[in-house]
Amino acid sequence: MGELLNVADIFGEDVFNDTVMQERLPKKVYKDLKKTIEEGKELELATADVIAHEMKEWAIEKGATHYTHWFQPLTGVTAEKHDSFISAPMGNGKVLMSFSGKELIKGEPDASSFPSGGLRATFEARGYTAWDCTSPAFVRHDAAGATLCIPTAFCSYTGEALDQKTPLLRSMEAVNAQSLRLIRLFGNTTSKKVTPSVGPEQEYFLVDAAKFQQRKDLIYTGRTLFGAMPPKGQELDDHYFGTIRQRIAGFMKDVNEQLWRVGVTSKTQHNEVAPAQHELAPIYAEANVAVDHNHLVMQTLKRVACQHGMKCLLHEKPFAGVNGSGKHNNWSLTTDDGKNLLDPGKTPHENIQFLLVLTCVLKAVDEHADLLRESASDPGNDHRLGANEAPPAIISVFLGEQLEDVLEQLISTGEATHSLKGGKLETGVRTLPDLAKDATDRNRTSPFAFTGNKFEFRMVGSRDSIAGPNVVLNTIVAEAFAEACDVLESAEDFGLAVHDLIKKYATEHYRIVFNGNGYSDEWVEEAERRGLPNIRSMVEAIPALTTDKAVAMFEKFKVFTRTELESRAEIKFENYAKAINIEARTMIDMASKQFIPAVIKYTKELADTVIAVKEAGADAGVQAELLGEISGLLSKTKQALEELIRLTDQAAAMSEGEAQARFYHFDVVPAMEALRAPVDRLEMIVDKEAWPMPSYGDLMFEV
Repeated sequence: MGELLNVADIFGEDVFNDTVMQERLPKKVYKDLKKTIEEGKELELATADVIAHEMKEWAIEKGATHYTHWFQPLTGVTAEKHDSFISAPMGNGKVLMSFSGKELIKGEPDASSFPSGGLRATFEARGYTAWDCTSPAFVRHDAAGATLCIPTAFCSYTGEALDQKTPLLRSMEAVNAQSLRLIRLFGNTTSKKVTPSVGPEQEYFLVDAAKFQQRKDLIYTGRTLFGAMPPKGQELDDHYFGTIRQRIAGFMKDVNEQLWRVGVTSKTQHNEVAPAQHELAPIYAEANVAVDHNHLVMQTLKRVACQHGMKCLLHEKPFAGVNGSGKHNNWSLTTDDGKNLLDPGKTPHENIQFLLVLTCVLKAVDEHADLLRESASDPGNDHRLGANEAPPAIISVFLGEQLEDVLEQLISTGEATHSLKGGKLETGVRTLPDLAKDATDRNRTSPFAFTGNKFEFRMVGSRDSIAGPNVVLNTIVAEAFAEACDVLESAEDFGLAVHDLIKKYATEHYRIVFNGNGYSDEWVEEAERRGLPNIRSMVEAIPALTTDKAVAMFEKFKVFTRTELESRAEIKFENYAKAINIEARTMIDMASKQFIPAVIKYTKELADTVIAVKEAGADAGVQAELLGEISGLLSKTKQALEELIRLTDQAAAMSEGEAQARFYHFDVVPAMEALRAPVDRLEMIVDKEAWPMPSYGDLMFEV
């Protein structure tokens, strides 16, 4: 046995957290920093200088040689530029190590090569990173040594947000302001702040690194573009929550240790439904910290997998025929003194504040279903949403029997007089205790499910930043709260007005509530009857960003300007087109250089066998029939390849933008599927030794 690990001893040891700051900073400096964190007060440069000096000294003690402003440009991943602490050489041949308040607060990277959607021209290169002091700095240890990472926002020279963090922080301010308005109406005068709390569950696949390197599709696109199903998939459900294999357990142990050291509360780990699929879930954190932590989780999973001779696949659909990966975004609103606005209590029908919050959320989700759907759109998620494994592309809300019953009472009679109770779950075994049963079951098919004291937005893609979905959630709920407060603040009889408003919102937005099977064809028809949008793909979702309704809301709460929204839509169309172009060209490369030559070589061997068997005077019918079948599929492969080349070239020649993205989706993607079909059939009949790469079975079952 190795050295025993005490989690409490190592947790947060590489984080410049509140405890470290209290120990190392002068009292006044610590007080000023806390004011900045809690009240948004500007930090004076002299104060920042002291913080920077202590942060540098602490980081050097941890072995750090460099610092970086760690930010989230619109690439979907994080970015960083490393500077060493070395400043001017001293006269005695030694070197001075320094880090100033100015360097802590503001960095100046080149912004020209990051996506900006027309906000910045290439010759307008300047961008600024600004320290987000609400998310603590940390030291990361990797092959480069130790680096002090400072979480930052990223803006252009003219002030537009070029990143994910800036709008998230703006949306948090918006929902805080409107939540405080709402709880003040109910007599809460003590809470000073309301923060969205987020807990993102992270699903991922692990494959052997040597097998990964033999697949160009995995290397270039993160998913398999070809592949026939193995004899066994996930149909036995034996992988889900199954015993974790030793190789995977060793990986998970290292992941946890590294995450705990940088303050990420890695809590839950288990095998997921598909073979080689797993999940990691943290405890809740404030939204912006949760976003930073989730990026750390994804980076750590990838880095540690390599150290264990594996590759971590974060793509939403790395394998056809088995479940893909999502990221369940658990969201709630919590006051600084510990009150959860989404906690119904034991008698939700009597909890008027909760009922108003609940019906406001229903209103927000119903009115902005298109924005929520867009926030979870991603080229990989197009393969997952609506399949029999993930939420459908239709947004609906699962409330469960208890809350649905309360709403139905409100709608039909104008008041709710009772709440359904959970009762007892009788096991029928004398030695087992009878269990207290929740009043509500869970619904895995719902994209937006109430799960006790939070909402779980289940549509988010596994490799995506959770910043986008939380920006939308925060802002649409802020808008619903603001509209409710506008009515209630001017009401003569508050009790009557809040009662009427809850009934009004429940009645008008009840169509968004659905507790049934979201995977069924009947639900698609029912949703259409209800008038709910069914946005099937990313390219059809993106226009939601720039509708007049969306622009008006985001501008009202100062989360996005019209220009920022238009730039994001442009970037997303470009990213979609580029992603599909890379996939199509990878398929062309694999079919041309690997599959067709391998099959031609195999047909030559088969033809020689037919001739040899015939010359020996035996019946070569089976061999000849097989040769005919393979040759026919080879011909179909060649035709499909030529069509894909033609359409991909046509798409690439178009101007960047919505029309090009739509052409890739509606024309190139079907051509990719048409090429895949004969190749996958060939894989099932060509000798495995002749097939040029590892199969699905090799990848999923030999980890």
